[in-house]
Amino acid sequence: MAVPKNKVSKSKTNSRYANWKISAPGLVECPQCKELIKSHTVCPKCGYYKGKEVVAPKEEK
Repeated sequence: MAVPKNKVSKSKTNSRYANWKISAPGLVECPQCKELIKSHTVCPKCGYYKGKEVVAPKEEK
């Protein structure tokens, strides 16, 4: 049975979890409409992916 040899302090325990930060998503510019989008996704504004139209763009009312 695994038993700790010494007590682990609260600061040591908490410092293990101190570096779990959320990072900002990597945004790139769409080559067609110059809108910032997540990489490797279809642009929601113009519907292009890798220079080809994949989805028809949404029309604004």
